[in-house]
Formats: sequence, C-alpha cells, structure tokens
Amino acid sequence: MTTTTDPRAVADTVTDPELPMLTLSDLGVLRDVRLEEGIVVVEITPTYTGCPAMGTMRADLLRALHEAGFPDVDVRTVLTPAWSTDWITPEGRRKLAEAGIAPPGPAPRRDPGPVPLRLGPSPRTASCPLCGSPDTEELSEFSATACKALRRCRSCREPFEHVKEL
Repeated sequence: MTTTTDPRAVADTVTDPELPMLTLSDLGVLRDVRLEEGIVVVEITPTYTGCPAMGTMRADLLRALHEAGFPDVDVRTVLTPAWSTDWITPEGRRKLAEAGIAPPGPAPRRDPGPVPLRLGPSPRTASCPLCGSPDTEELSEFSATACKALRRCRSCREPFEHVKEL
C-alpha cells in the first residue's frame, strides 16, 4: 500500500458516466469498498441487466483508485440484491432535479415468487423538474438511456427526462 488515503473516500468521488451530476454513491450502485489483504475490493451493482455503463464505471473506479495510490484494486459486480431506484440518495435525487431530470418515485413493491405478467404499459407519473407541475405526459418509454423515459410538461410545455422506478 502506498497511500494513507481512505479508498472509500476516493470511490465516493467517481461519477456515473450516464448521469455525470451523480456520483456512484449518489446513485446507490457503489455497494462496498474495503481492504482485503492489501487489495481494495469495490462492489458495484448495475442499475439493470445489461447496463452498458458498467465497463466505464469499473474503469473509472480503477483509474481513480490507482491515481490515489492504490496499486491493487478488484472491482466486483454484485447482482443480489438487485439495484432499486430506492437506493438513490436524497442528495442524488436533489442533484437530478437540479439538472432538470425528474427523480424516480418509490420503486414498485412485489410479493415474493413469480413476477406477474403485465400486458399494458407501466403507469408512471412524474412532476416537472422545471416548474413542479404534476400534469405531465410520457412521450417515449426510453430516453437517452434505457433507465430514463422522455416526458413533457403540459403546463410549461418543456420536455424532460424521468428516471424510471425499478
């Protein structure tokens, strides 16, 4: 070990590649940072299966920790429990709204067992992050990333993105 820096403090500064106003901690994907026999072990959880940002998250964590003086870093992907939008911190939600992105509401709750099949669209609502109006409409189920939807405010007529509840 060539540093006395706290590896968690370093990992806490790494931002999300798709939502750069948030750190991985704000987003809730940074699960754990610990030392095991001189190796920094970092655990991250994808926001959804196949998230294309995972490789970049891993590389950014490795780069930040190496630059801080940690030569041995192991970034692991942890899938259980699955990430939930409930893991976004209050600070992360505030940062999303300030950036004009509607933060998610509470994640849907499911009973244990099989996932029920829904044949209709998922009912989602989001208040406008620009004017605060709850009178919004979904324009597209997907936006710049699969975890966001594109919406428009019926009051101020501005489009905005909404992080979907998962």
